[in-house]
Amino acid sequence: MAKRKRRGSSATPSDPPVRRGLIGPKRTVPAGIPRPPYAATGDPGPSVSSPVRTPEEIAAMRRAGAAAAEILILAADHVAPGVTTDEIDALVHEATIARGGYPSPLGYRGFPKSVCTSVNEIICHGIPDSRPLADGDIVNVDVTIYLDGVHGDTSATVMVGDVDEDSERLVRATHASLYAAIDVVEPGVPLSAIGKVIEPHARRAGLSVVREFIGHGIGTEFHTSIQIPHYHEPRLRTPMEEGMTFTIEPMLNLGTRHLHVWDDDWTAATDDGCRSAQFEHTLLVTHDGVDILTVTGDGTCAHDRYATALTETRG
Repeated sequence: MAKRKRRGSSATPSDPPVRRGLIGPKRTVPAGIPRPPYAATGDPGPSVSSPVRTPEEIAAMRRAGAAAAEILILAADHVAPGVTTDEIDALVHEATIARGGYPSPLGYRGFPKSVCTSVNEIICHGIPDSRPLADGDIVNVDVTIYLDGVHGDTSATVMVGDVDEDSERLVRATHASLYAAIDVVEPGVPLSAIGKVIEPHARRAGLSVVREFIGHGIGTEFHTSIQIPHYHEPRLRTPMEEGMTFTIEPMLNLGTRHLHVWDDDWTAATDDGCRSAQFEHTLLVTHDGVDILTVTGDGTCAHDRYATALTETRG
């Protein structure tokens, strides 16, 4: 889940545009599952945790990250024409509980579901509902699990059936921009270097970068004080430190970067109706570089599986 910060091209708007469906009841979590502090009230309060994790917290975050990666693969495998985003929510909810975790989005600032599902021109924070996915859609599935006292956060944009070439280009470039940004992460590098890589990468692909939603610090809190813009902000001189954990989650659009939020106070959509894509990992700054925490025990993730499918689609 992105942290909100602040409102191109002549690409064609999605047709038909996404219309909200019916939102089902909030799913329940067994009493024995440990909950994050905000679960009761929805209010996470101000960030008070250190930006640098302890060795014990890092070990827990590796477990939470691996669990999040497993759940995202399950969810992405379930994506198909006719499947509703509420069905994806049910799968993510049950898979999270089965691993002894709490679905971090559930109740966070009042969010009513256990995962974010953002279809086509929805940039982020889409609420799962009764709308069935259609052939040609793209959908971002954003999974976060609270496990062993920490959060693991990851997302991928998945193609539904046979998508158009512009959507493939968008998804491929967004995926590549994330990994280009990961490559610059190491101690001493300013946090602004992340956006400095992503923004020109997007521009070369004819895409715009969303500015209102950004990456964030993560650990014992869902969102810590670290902010990660995906555009170049030269005033952000904070250096990366060994032990820092944060997300990089670029949101790139086929058309304008400008957006509006639906009256549910969550669903962010592009102003021109053109499509948006996002990929996300939780990362750890190490003594000599970076570790991706949101991968399974064998080092795989939904990103690799569904990005590879892009290159195979056209042959």
